[in-house]
Amino acid sequence: MIMRGYFFGRYYKCSGKNGTVAFIPAYHRTGGIVTASLQIITDSTAICVSFPAEEYRDLGDGFGVGLGHSSFTKQGLTLDLESDGVSVHGQIGFKPFLPLKGDIMGPFRFVPFMECRHSVYSCMHGLSGSVTVSGKTYDMNGGTGYIEGDRGYSFPRIYAWTHTFFEGGSLMLSVAEIPFGFFKFKGIIGFVCTGGKEYRLATYRRAKAASVKDGKIEIKQGKLRFTAELIEKNAHPLAAPKSGAMIRTIRESASCRAGYRLTDGDRTVLDIVSDSASFEYEFES
Repeated sequence: MIMRGYFFGRYYKCSGKNGTVAFIPAYHRTGGIVTASLQIITDSTAICVSFPAEEYRDLGDGFGVGLGHSSFTKQGLTLDLESDGVSVHGQIGFKPFLPLKGDIMGPFRFVPFMECRHSVYSCMHGLSGSVTVSGKTYDMNGGTGYIEGDRGYSFPRIYAWTHTFFEGGSLMLSVAEIPFGFFKFKGIIGFVCTGGKEYRLATYRRAKAASVKDGKIEIKQGKLRFTAELIEKNAHPLAAPKSGAMIRTIRESASCRAGYRLTDGDRTVLDIVSDSASFEYEFES
């Protein structure tokens, strides 16, 4: 019996004084073939380095993983990579995580056979240290980090995802076409953490995508109205899973210009334009 493909990956976003770097260590299995990879996304480029499966290691604490000579833990990242002209070296320390109040998937985490399950490990945490990527050093002292992850067998066929930090807060939104038996629906998960309060946006809280068009997403949920708009792209190609294999190409702007607005009835909770937003927009226009 041939097992369905499988992937597991985490997204470590690190924003510092002079730019943003994201690291995606991943494990993937398809057709009996197991491999691993590390993707590095900066303001100016995206790099993908492949590894043999045996170089991906569980560090035994339920969270940390090692990949080659690098490690990814709750305490921070140790980067030590030299491969085909790619050079990544440094250490980034993490301060305590700010977790969500409950699983971002809500009751959908119990639904079997979903093609992709999302996790948010830290909405926001402080950073220290630095990392040098192919000659450019990113100073992370006083910076801010975010960690999420995905596991399953494929990314949704069409979806949009965005994340940004802002003063005193962090937000994420994902809208995706979800196959469910013979049907499909637009699934929504997201949060806005600001002022010590968490606003959860989700299908299981009756959120609806009022509009997804031309890089602009409008969500309605009771009295809440949330808008995310990609204003200026800075996209680079990334590898994404399809039936466990990293054979699909998507495009992510790790640091771009985007606008966000959240209202709660007549009250404006958030209204910002970020020049360091992350955005993937794989919806058909």
